[in-house]
Amino acid sequence: MKHQWIYSFVKLIFPNYIWGISTKKPVVYLTFDDGPIPEVTPWVLDLLTEYNAKATFFCIGDNINKHPEIFLKIFQNKHTIGNHTYNHLKGWNANTVDYVENTLKCQKEIEEHTTSATKLFRPPYGKITNKQSTILRKKGFKIIMWNVLSKDYDASINYKTCIERVLNNIKPGSIIVFHDSIKAFPNLQKALPVILKSLKQKGYSFESLH
Repeated sequence: MKHQWIYSFVKLIFPNYIWGISTKKPVVYLTFDDGPIPEVTPWVLDLLTEYNAKATFFCIGDNINKHPEIFLKIFQNKHTIGNHTYNHLKGWNANTVDYVENTLKCQKEIEEHTTSATKLFRPPYGKITNKQSTILRKKGFKIIMWNVLSKDYDASINYKTCIERVLNNIKPGSIIVFHDSIKAFPNLQKALPVILKSLKQKGYSFESLH
């Protein structure tokens, strides 16, 4: 499929990024960007519990600071935490020093609230320069991208399109992007339960990244 061909090509160009997990086991990796927020994240957590699903939450540092109790709930539910910068910076538009400092500020926020912080990092918008990437990887960060994008944040498509984008492109080891954000919630609220139910019926399990 065209979608998978594009990701295969991009993976060859950027081999230092993690686009998916190599496995033959029926497992996928759910990821949620832009939280935590009280309006959406608790709903996501309850649904994941219902399906015995683990996920990775790429959190914005400022949201952690504003909603520490929601962030703590992610951690208590044994999901993995990732770094999504402190202020949701787009790397292509940001000075390298500022971008790295903003990422480290988010990491400090994460580590102040958890006892087993990872160094998983997802650049907002998927936009990061080679220099920014090199510096962060030297500091021990793993840069996590994806090979299935739900586009739940896109108001120009409906939830049925989100479902199709995910289910038509899944394979073992896929990393799927959702968003626990206000903007994404109209699509996410209708699409995520259908996706989880369908994948579970197909024998998939849901694990977090490490």
